[in-house]
Amino acid sequence: MSNVADSILAYIFAKDRNRPHLLEAAFTDDVELRMIVQTDAISFPPVSKGREALADTLVRLFNQTYENCYTFCLANPPPNEARSFSCPWLVAMSDKQSRAVRVGHGRYDWSFTETGRAESLVITIGTMEVLSPDALESVMGWVSSLPYPWCPPHTAIQSIPGHAGLRKIAVALRESGA
Repeated sequence: MSNVADSILAYIFAKDRNRPHLLEAAFTDDVELRMIVQTDAISFPPVSKGREALADTLVRLFNQTYENCYTFCLANPPPNEARSFSCPWLVAMSDKQSRAVRVGHGRYDWSFTETGRAESLVITIGTMEVLSPDALESVMGWVSSLPYPWCPPHTAIQSIPGHAGLRKIAVALRESGA
């Protein structure tokens, strides 16, 4: 039996580090991914069914476009026996081609089987800000100093860079409990 926190970690490490093979530890074969995108700054298919489709959407295709990915769950890890878990998240990354920096915030809603692997995941993307390449150093300095991948919202907001483009992210972090 897997630990649900370990399943979440396997997902984050697979996505951020471009290691789709790690998804086997995180998700059932027939997992359903639903994406609720509330911004025009990024797009994903609304539904992916099956672990391989999820791997294509969130790891393989994602990592063709983005690098320097840091994903944070803005909460404490769930207890081992959890069958569901929801938390806000924060992500930062850069575009491989344009070098633009993206910082986003949203919500994860997980459902787990008795084995601890996720059978469904809903990812809501509430905010995704696109910053110029000159923000890369400060944004990556910020996120690389945060506790990874479990980070309290107040910790993330304490050292957020002062870029005007991060104002919506700062508001979202405050609303997450900072």
